[in-house]
Amino acid sequence: MANQTITAIKHPLDENKVSETKAITVVNVAVAVIYYENQYLLGFRDGSQHQGNRYEFVGGKIDSHETAKQALIREVAEETGIDIASNIAVKLGRLHHDYGDKQVCLQVYKVALSAQQYEAHKHRKQGLEGQALTWVDKSKLLAGDYHLPAANKTILAWLRLPAQIAITYPLAHFNDAADSAAAWLQYHVAHLKQDAWVYVRPKAIDTEYSVQQLLRLRPDIHAIVPGALIDKLTDVLNSNEANEVSINRQIVASHLTQTQLMQWSNSHQSKDVSDCNNALSYSSSYPLIVSCHDAKSIDAANQLAHMRLEQQLPPVIGMFLSPVLVTQSHPETAPLGWQAWAELTVLADMPVISLGGLSPVMSARAEQYGGVAVAGIRQFFQ
Repeated sequence: MANQTITAIKHPLDENKVSETKAITVVNVAVAVIYYENQYLLGFRDGSQHQGNRYEFVGGKIDSHETAKQALIREVAEETGIDIASNIAVKLGRLHHDYGDKQVCLQVYKVALSAQQYEAHKHRKQGLEGQALTWVDKSKLLAGDYHLPAANKTILAWLRLPAQIAITYPLAHFNDAADSAAAWLQYHVAHLKQDAWVYVRPKAIDTEYSVQQLLRLRPDIHAIVPGALIDKLTDVLNSNEANEVSINRQIVASHLTQTQLMQWSNSHQSKDVSDCNNALSYSSSYPLIVSCHDAKSIDAANQLAHMRLEQQLPPVIGMFLSPVLVTQSHPETAPLGWQAWAELTVLADMPVISLGGLSPVMSARAEQYGGVAVAGIRQFFQ
């Protein structure tokens, strides 16, 4: 994608003068998040550069004749000498950011190095363009120990996504038990993996107490919670402030179904501010993960992600895109298949999580088709 010049924004000088049109240049940049295991490569911007005296991921401008991936390969080679032409570059997303004096569109890819590539480059302290290079631990990177340009804040949020996400069984799965809510709770407390990210989806009303108990009994897990359930959880927890603080830290994202997403989109397009705000009132305090099944819903998710960044709300950090394969829960739903699924992932401006008939061992295949993670129910428990 080439650099763009947009000339549609007018700035009136006063009521009696003719409006002038100011050209705004959008710089399109390919960004490579290069890593090996838990080590991530950062450069350091010279103080004379735009956003200088900050660390940055490797990357640079996309020339007019290049695709984003072609620019990625060229920029990494020019800046570091690392040849990533044969490495899998998984798209994390696209970001638009206005620095005031410059607007950028970042096309961000995650690139895993082989052990041989890492060993060959891990001791190099300087890039081919004279910039300082350093390998940093992921935990310190995500903790904010390295001062990055403002546009990179969302990238760090994306990097928190794990390779696997478990989804709880619906409450109805335990209907044969004498107490289905107790059976639901007992099963998930016992079988969720240590430190698992889990989409808590009981799919029943009045389940906030069971969810609260799950989080209390498993303080190690990281929960993705339906937006409407977050409000109910808050009411349950208000009586115990210490417990509320602990559990709120466990909630890593709010979830929006495709139906809810499209309701927001319709309200947004009709400029019904009241309905638009109501549709997302419960999800403004947490990062957001959305569910999509087609190109139309992906477009709505992109609009929502852009709006949240403009309003400085927590970002959309991921998208469940499904179903990839036939599922036991919805056998009547035609699967996308890997190829059609991959074609849809290209449209998304945020990391895509594969869902539907998958197992944890399919993580590598999901990466090959453009996904950052796999999610599921049956095969994601101990």
